Amino acid sequence: MPANNLLGVPETLLPDEPDVQAALAAGTPLVEIVSAHPSSSLAWALLADETALGGGRDLEAYAYARVGYHRGLDSLRKAGWRGHGPVPWSHEPNRGVLRALFALRRGAAAIGETEEVERLTAFLTESDPEVLQVLGND
Repeated sequence: MPANNLLGVPETLLPDEPDVQAALAAGTPLVEIVSAHPSSSLAWALLADETALGGGRDLEAYAYARVGYHRGLDSLRKAGWRGHGPVPWSHEPNRGVLRALFALRRGAAAIGETEEVERLTAFLTESDPEVLQVLGND
């Protein structure tokens, strides 16, 4: 348990997604990965990232990130998460959810949804205080 977890809430550790990882390693287009694995927060987050880099597609990237966020909440709850507590970046399968949260935060900022940015910043910081440094605090 991390030293900064003063409440003693156990870490949430998500299961690996070997089929998603294999598809990514094989260079399968993200749209195909998302279609084959719609519950994967990682796939949705990467699709949001790819879309955001397309320039001028902020709303579309936000929508992809929003789906990844909701699929991530489903995964977290299934793994025993009760709405708070650590979701460490160091556990690689957690990175999809954290990336989806970060992508949604970035998308919310792009469309001027300030309260959502603040809420997601708090969520990410509670999940793992280092995640914003790892992903970039834009």
